Amino acid sequence: MRGAYLVLLALVGLGFLAGIGWAVSRQARPPRVVVMATGPDGGAYAAYGVRYRQILAREGLEVRLRPTAGDVENLALLRDPRSGVAVALLQAGTTSAQESHELVSLGTVFLQAVWIFRRGEPQGRVFAGPRVSFGPEGSGTRAMMMRLLRLLGTEARSYAPLALRPDVAAEELLAGRIDGMALVAAWESPLVQRLVAAPDISVLSFARADAFVALEPTLQKLVLPAGVGDLARNRPPHDVTLLATKTSLVVRDDLSSAVQYLLLDAASEIHGGPGIFQKAGQFPAAEGVDVPLGEEARRFYKSGRPFLNRHLPYWMAVPVERLIIVLVPFIGIAVPLLRGVPGIYRSIMQRRIVRLYRELKRIESELEARPPGSDTADLERRAADLESRANHLRVPLSFSRWLYTLKQHIRLVRARLGEA
Repeated sequence: MRGAYLVLLALVGLGFLAGIGWAVSRQARPPRVVVMATGPDGGAYAAYGVRYRQILAREGLEVRLRPTAGDVENLALLRDPRSGVAVALLQAGTTSAQESHELVSLGTVFLQAVWIFRRGEPQGRVFAGPRVSFGPEGSGTRAMMMRLLRLLGTEARSYAPLALRPDVAAEELLAGRIDGMALVAAWESPLVQRLVAAPDISVLSFARADAFVALEPTLQKLVLPAGVGDLARNRPPHDVTLLATKTSLVVRDDLSSAVQYLLLDAASEIHGGPGIFQKAGQFPAAEGVDVPLGEEARRFYKSGRPFLNRHLPYWMAVPVERLIIVLVPFIGIAVPLLRGVPGIYRSIMQRRIVRLYRELKRIESELEARPPGSDTADLERRAADLESRANHLRVPLSFSRWLYTLKQHIRLVRARLGEA
């Protein structure tokens, strides 16, 4: 009995130590550095990346920004575990849950409009001439334009688009060296605001925007008010109907939950204000557009950051949470076990004495069963041996009364044997 009890205690102790090891293991510690894929230098993604880096630096997390051509390259880096990229901004329609099962969304964070800038007011075609830029290969702008032009059928074969960076394309357009450019970007982009206000540049208004939205559900329709670019010069001179897509903050699903909560907090600070196309508090939003919303994001939108993440440094929250997971069941097992120690110990001591009483009772029963005058030498030897064992039995002081009572009873039986 005692051996089994000791084995049980040893197993509980080993389990507890293993749980402690798991709780404080290297895998439990959130990273101190994360890499975020942004976009081309000077673009909205790059500007937002800088803000994420500044905000998360206050929490002790270093965010390293990796410039890219845009959404397509961001996606490729996110899906490649060897790239080191764990966070990126992705426009809707870039991937799907089936293609990117290793990714989860932290929600949509802002709207990006499809801006088609051109010189003059051409009739019948999107651009006035063939010299147009759809952005670098791997950019979200180029991917979006290919999707839209495919919906227009033969229109897509009318262009051999250049692959200029947005800032370069804008300079070429303003100088008249190209006929137009496409850009998927937020209104907050300085490049967008500069081109909208430019006197020789017009913004394409999508006359059949509802049809595009019906055919491409990831799109939505926006209206850019006349004069919003430059009220004094009335740029643009009329309301412009735009197509827009939502942008999501996407992470690898193995990114530490503590880091995900920091990103969500930063997203609320960066994207939560009002804008020309959004109301205050509209973003970040609990939407999984291309990939499903992550479990941490669901909790965040429902009840905010967990208690430990709010009151502990982010790098400590996960190990402490794991430690609690270990301690709760351990306490549930250990407390009843420890409470039962006195009873178990008492039972062990009692069993030692009762075992001798059982043998004594057997000797007495055999004595009573024998005819008067029978030889009782064997019973006397057994009683003497029993008395010797009782004399050598070691029990705690609290059990001495029971032991002395046993010894008295043994002497009584031996006296009876002597009289037989």
